[in-house]
Amino acid sequence: MSVPERKVRRVDETSRTRRAVQAYVGSTERRDWQALGRLLAEDVVYEMPQTRERIHGKRAFLQFNRDYPGDWHLRVRRIVADGLHAAAWIDARVGAEPLDACVWFDLSPQGLISRVTDYWPEPYDPPPGREHLVERW
Repeated sequence: MSVPERKVRRVDETSRTRRAVQAYVGSTERRDWQALGRLLAEDVVYEMPQTRERIHGKRAFLQFNRDYPGDWHLRVRRIVADGLHAAAWIDARVGAEPLDACVWFDLSPQGLISRVTDYWPEPYDPPPGREHLVERW
């Protein structure tokens, strides 16, 4: 394979990954579990490092999402993709409470989502002594 062919393939793979992540967030927001299921590998692994929870398999992952409590909503702020990997910064809302999620995705060569690592960072007050260097928002 020549260098230009490799570059085109990589760009196409990256575009496909970006579209898959956008579709993941969109179908989850719409609670369209069939559409979400079509994006997932059968052996998908979903991890939440803060709680040290892991879900194995499409069926369990879809059930987890169906059963998730509250009036929650998702919106993509940014997706960065490279080949079969992507990261998404997601604006999540539970009721009126805004939350940020940082979600990492791995896709199989077939273009299915094979791993999702979901980080939900908690806001906290900074330590004192750097007020002269920073702006708070």
